[in-house]
Amino acid sequence: MSKIGIAIIVIIFVGTAVMAGFLAYNFSIVYFPLPKVSKAPILSKVIHTTSTTTTTSMTSSLPSGAYALPYNPSNKTVFLYIVAESSSNPFNFNGTSDGNLHIYIPAGWTVIVYFTNEEGLPHNFLIIQNTTATPGTDVGQDGNILLYVGATSSNYLYNGISSGQTASGSITLNPGVYWFACGVEGHASSGMWGVIEVSSSITTPYAIVE
Repeated sequence: MSKIGIAIIVIIFVGTAVMAGFLAYNFSIVYFPLPKVSKAPILSKVIHTTSTTTTTSMTSSLPSGAYALPYNPSNKTVFLYIVAESSSNPFNFNGTSDGNLHIYIPAGWTVIVYFTNEEGLPHNFLIIQNTTATPGTDVGQDGNILLYVGATSSNYLYNGISSGQTASGSITLNPGVYWFACGVEGHASSGMWGVIEVSSSITTPYAIVE
């Protein structure tokens, strides 16, 4: 066989291989997309099994309609999976707004927050020792901000995580009643806030929509 013939065969072989790889890649994109990370609802009975997290399901000791939160009793840690859900209301935490989501935590426990934004608008997550009944446009004027997740003390009014991002933070709270809210200007006053109650009378961390 001539050198020209051999060269033609090599070209055909290489071209076929490249085309096969291209088709396989596109096939995988079309038919086997990466799975979307599922929501992490705070009102969840899904069991997590990791080295640091244990969970509970609903127990008879909780109020009617309440759900126990994921927690680790050995080191007194509770895990809050908070999501700004993509919905008709862009100012929500786990589908709730206007202070309807209440979280109850035993005194002296550490709270670890995982905040995920699924909304198109940037959002952050703050815990505030509030001094007013309801939040205004700047929650920093409504009390003392104790925890910043997805923002800092200097930029919480205009900075947050983008859609698809997750941020985390932790804090140990003294007994009392607190807000959790989005600190971006006007978001909390539009309904993006809830309530945390910390008490020594609470033995199991739980959440309830009131």
